[in-house]
Amino acid sequence: MSVISMKQLLEAGVHFGHQTRRWNPKMAPYIYTERNGIYIIDLQKSVGMVDDAYKAV
Repeated sequence: MSVISMKQLLEAGVHFGHQTRRWNPKMAPYIYTERNGIYIIDLQKSVGMVDDAYKAV
């Protein structure tokens, strides 16, 4: 089970990324889509990364 749920991430607004003109190409695998000039982060990948970070700490 995840430490934090996808619903909690959505409610916190974690899925909102940077403006499309200010981005790092290394983030490309984690971008879900672009909407209104802002990148939307893939929360399915984020949940897994949060779990990995939690286990490391």
